Order: sequence, then structure tokens, then C-alpha cells
Amino acid sequence: MTRHHRTTPRLSRILGSLLLVAAAGALTSGAAPAPPSAAASPLDRVVPAPASVAPGGSPYRITDSTRIRVDGSREVRRVGEYLAGVLRPSTGYRLPVTTRGDGIRLRLAKGPYGAEGYRLDSGARGVTITAGAPAGLFHGVQTLRQLLPAAVEKDSAQPGPWLVAGGSVEDRPRYAWRGAMLDVSRHFFGVAEVKRYIDQLALYKFNKLHLHLSDDQGWRIAVDSWPRLTTHGGSTEVGGGPGGFYTKADYREIVRYAASRHLEVVPEIDMPGHTNAALASYAELNCDGVAPPLYTGTEVGFSSLCVSKEITYDFVDDVIRELAALTPGRYLHIGGDEAHSTPHEDYVKFMDRVQPVVAAYGKTVVGWHQLTGATPAKGALAQYWGLDGTSPQEKEQVAAAARNGTGLILSPADRIYLDMKYDASTPLGLSWAGYVDVRRSYDWDPGAYLPGVPASAVRGVEAPLWSETLETSAHIEYMAFPRVAGVAELGWSPAAAHDWEAYRVRLAAQGPRWEALGIGYHRAPQVPWPAG
Repeated sequence: MTRHHRTTPRLSRILGSLLLVAAAGALTSGAAPAPPSAAASPLDRVVPAPASVAPGGSPYRITDSTRIRVDGSREVRRVGEYLAGVLRPSTGYRLPVTTRGDGIRLRLAKGPYGAEGYRLDSGARGVTITAGAPAGLFHGVQTLRQLLPAAVEKDSAQPGPWLVAGGSVEDRPRYAWRGAMLDVSRHFFGVAEVKRYIDQLALYKFNKLHLHLSDDQGWRIAVDSWPRLTTHGGSTEVGGGPGGFYTKADYREIVRYAASRHLEVVPEIDMPGHTNAALASYAELNCDGVAPPLYTGTEVGFSSLCVSKEITYDFVDDVIRELAALTPGRYLHIGGDEAHSTPHEDYVKFMDRVQPVVAAYGKTVVGWHQLTGATPAKGALAQYWGLDGTSPQEKEQVAAAARNGTGLILSPADRIYLDMKYDASTPLGLSWAGYVDVRRSYDWDPGAYLPGVPASAVRGVEAPLWSETLETSAHIEYMAFPRVAGVAELGWSPAAAHDWEAYRVRLAAQGPRWEALGIGYHRAPQVPWPAG
């Protein structure tokens, strides 16, 4: 089983122009965004579906006298300023963030909210969002955004009115891990492009951003002790483009910005395979002492660090030490997939040496599910990227590790790999795992997906977006939207809320919001997008 099959090197440039044509057609045919409605959006129209909704009472109307009331804490004020930043351009109102007044109130209080849950109460006198922690307030703010007309997302003054339906929402996530992965190695995406994706993920209550920072085609993070990793290994990408890399300051800015949206960055250095960019940068990392040429294709499984050389572990120690120092989050991803050029006994030896290094620098190991073919460290997480049709033996290997205490992140490729084509006509993406339409990406239960896995072992879900054919933010958005919203719901909403027919209606209501945000999404025919 392979994750990435061959694609024509410059195919994505051709596909980019095709995508523009397709997008133009979507704007001129079928449904168009509806004008802002005077009615408040129903409380049950939110994505991901809240745990509990109780509609009732009069709506609240945001006016030029509305204030955003916060308590004295710096964290709550930050959420208030974020909310004001969303609402001010479209409403045209001042919306001062203050410790007094009526309007929209953000408050921390003890209660059954957990680390990320919240309660939203709306009535004629105002809206109150209550949570036990700032992350919960932030997630409550995302719900509030969806209760307002889609035009609230625009960056210029709109006519309104700005009504929030009356009633209450009580909400908390099903899973603690709700992730999205962005591959910046096959094609490089700059800091501004990553920030744009972070903002889009935040709207749907994601809390992990997994950055795939190294691969055969490019090394994307500065390592002071091994500078040629970026100056040489980061100098190209799929198809031979200029590549690029993040300085340490760039990476810190991504981490800071993600944290301001309550997303934790999980960096990945893939090894022992997917390492040609490193091997090309330093000859001594190769068993024969000869550096291979830089690679700009899309084949996989041909590269491997030299497991028998001690310098390999000096290299790994330096990279993990420097990356861990830059990363305040708990996790560091060490890859481990498609190491076809590494004999199994060497793979096991490598993982036995490398996992303690991660722990020594204060991080928890995450690896692709092939890690379960070795001995996962205590507390390690395995990320499953197999298919519905993956062999029972491979599934059982993962299940056995789960029963032995290894937590699982579910990323089945034929369900939530966002780089898979929607159908045969999709101008971007790959199809080695099959076509993944919007219903297929939504209509499965993470808690019951892998046979023999205790439900308690499932930590959550993550939607990877590999970039062999993707070069711009527009490409990212077309492949992620609308499917990424469904992944958010799988990770957040209670299993009892899972219903495709109800979901597709709620999803359709997101279309005008994405258009207001400038997101060019795939107008999936399975979804009843609003008629113009």
C-alpha cells in the first residue's frame, strides 16, 4: 500500500488554470449566495453540530451601542479583541472591548465545560458566552459567528441587520484531537498562506495544526546545527520550483498565530524514510557516504537514513532538540511511514533509538501507524492512514497496539485525505485511494472504524492535505472545502448528532459564508447550496 502515486511534475500548473475555469463556471451557474437575511440564523444550523441546542425567546440585535464585555483577565480580553476584529469591518460599529456594559459578554466560570466546552445564551438583552477556559470562549465565538448572517465575514461595511437567534447552546467536543495536516514539503507555503489556513480551521473548532516539514522534495525548517538542510535541501519542490523554508522566526510566528486561534502546532520530521532532502544535503547521512541529487518527483519509499551510522542519531538528536525548543506544544511527529528502503529490523532499531530522544526533549511521540510495527513508546500516538480495504493483518497490528495503550488518531486516506479527488473531473489532487466525495468523507464513525480498537483508544481525527498537486491557497481551499467541515464535525460533535441528511443542509448554509470569506470551494452536487 502506498500513500502517493506518480503524478506529472508540472501537472498542478495546468490544473491551476483548469481550476480557475471550473471556479468561474461555479460562480455563473447553479446557486449563488443569497443576500443577507433579516432573520436570525437558527441555532441548529451550526457546523460542527453543538452537543445541545435549546431555541427560544427573542433574538439579540447587535447595534452601534453594543459592547463586548470581558473580565479582567488578559486571555479573555484577547478573545474579545478577536471577536471585535471579526465584527467591526462588516457591521461598521465600534464594538469597544470593555469590562462594563451590555451586549456580548465573555466570561470564565466553573462548570461542566471541560477544557474546550462553552455555553452560549442569547436573548433580547444580549449574548453571554461562558466557559471554563479561554479555548472554550474562543470556540463559543465561532458558534456566534455562524449565528450571524454570512455577510458578517466580509471586510467592508454591510447593511445588516445583525440578529442572533434567542436560546441557548451547550457544547463540548467529542474528541480532544481535532487536527488538520498541511504538507509544506512537496510544495512550500509561506507564513501568510499558513496563517490563512489557520483562520479557516479555527472557524470550525480545530485545535491541532500538523505541519509536514520534511520530505524527499524539501526540508522546510531551519536547523542551526545542520544549515544545509534548508539552504540546499529546501531549495526545491515537486516539479523543480524554488522551494523555500521557514526561519526559526517564521516558525515561531506560525506557532504564535496558531496559539492565538487556540490551535497547537504539531511539527513533523518524517524519518527514516522520506528523507532525500536531508540525504542530499549531507553525504555523511548516507550509508555509502555519497549524497544523492535533489529530488523533485512524487515517487515514495526510495530513501532512508543510514540506521547503522552513529552520526544518524547525532543528526536526529540535533534536529529534535532544536525543533522541540521552538515548539511549546506537547507533541512531535516522527513520521515512520513508507520506509520501504529500510529493512524491518533496522526500522525497529531506529524507532527504539529515536523515540527516547523525543521524550528527552519533553515531547510526546506521534508517528504514522507503521510505528505499531515497532514498539511504540509509552504514551505515543499512532496516526492511522490506511483504507477501508487495508488488510485485516495490518489493521489488527494497529488494534493490538491500541489495546496495549497506544492512542490512535484516525486519518483514513479514502475518507479524509483532503488531497484525494472528489470525482474523476476534479482538476487537482490524486486518486490512488479512490475518489472521496463529500458524503464519503463525512459518513463514518471514528469510534467504530477500526475492528478490535477500544473506543477509549481513539484520541480523535485529522485531515491530511498532501501537496503534490497544490501550489496556492486557492488550491488548498478548493480541496479542503467543503470536506474539512465534515472532519470538524466528526471530531467535535456527539455521535448521536451524526446524520448525513441533516448535515448536508447545515453544510449548504456555509456556502455563502465561504464566499464572504473569499474561499473558493468545491460546489459538491450532493449538497443543496442556496439558490440565487
